[in-house]
Amino acid sequence: MLDRRAFLGTSAAALPFLAGFASANDGHLPSLVLDPSSAKLTHEKYGDLRIYFDGATEQLRALTVGCLALKAGMVPHPPHQHLEEEIMLVTEGAGEITVEGKAYAAAPGSMMYCSAQRMHGITAGPRGLTFYFYKWRV
Repeated sequence: MLDRRAFLGTSAAALPFLAGFASANDGHLPSLVLDPSSAKLTHEKYGDLRIYFDGATEQLRALTVGCLALKAGMVPHPPHQHLEEEIMLVTEGAGEITVEGKAYAAAPGSMMYCSAQRMHGITAGPRGLTFYFYKWRV
């Protein structure tokens, strides 16, 4: 299983092609549209991870946007906390999201907001679960 540092390391290295755009954009992520084939895809033991954006913006110190297709019964990592606020939006499948120790059933359309330094996690149900995540730090 990938721990939080390894997960963030994977996402930090995920979009080297955006570095050129960021340099041309005063070190900030560019305004553009990426389709799934343009996102950096890694095949992890727990599912397929796509990172669309990872870097500074004109208003944020850090922004990470990605998608994870979790395999049945899997978790990307144990419940954790981090410096960034985070939103997760479930788009396919079902499972469970925990926030501060409370479990919530999650299905398409379920959305989690978790403020910084709060424990949270996600587990896919028996048919898997796909969610998009958005993390930022001012």
